[in-house]
Amino acid sequence: MKHVKEIRYETGVIHGRFQILHNDHVKFLLAGKKLCNHLIVGITNPDPTLTKVHDSNPHRSTLIANPLTYYERYVMVRETLLEKGLELSEFSIVPFPINVPELLKYYVPLDVAFFLSIYDDWGRQKKKYLESLGLRVHVLWEVPLEEKGLSGSDIRDSMLKGESWENLLPTTVVKLMKKWNIINRINQLSENI
Repeated sequence: MKHVKEIRYETGVIHGRFQILHNDHVKFLLAGKKLCNHLIVGITNPDPTLTKVHDSNPHRSTLIANPLTYYERYVMVRETLLEKGLELSEFSIVPFPINVPELLKYYVPLDVAFFLSIYDDWGRQKKKYLESLGLRVHVLWEVPLEEKGLSGSDIRDSMLKGESWENLLPTTVVKLMKKWNIINRINQLSENI
């Protein structure tokens, strides 16, 4: 794993779809928080109008890959960061339309550090998007896809197959998935494929 030297920032922006927020997402979020006083968590694909297909990973824009609403992901991220000991004053959560990078200026300050992890061509494309806007990009780590670890697809597939998934998610997210009956929603979406 290639690590970049740690630098402290006042504010940092980190982003992801978080469809479904799992333990490796939490490591990613906390790695970003460790580098800044205030972390802005951007939720990508906030709604269908800001979700675009990209050749590097067309699956990311499908309905089955995006079963949770922006609000549900907002609640998952907020409750998980609070569960991990952060104070509300230490983070913000906003929509982050990475597929339409020219809109980012409406959601986040541009004079801060933008944290990324890179596993594949999509990660490299996001880095290009951010750098094309003249933004300061800080790569937390870059590893080959086969070394990535968990993915939201893994979690959703486990739910569909009736396999164990609870140990892969923060406790608060497990409770929310059950409360919102997400397995039923994913099953319904899978029937429409």
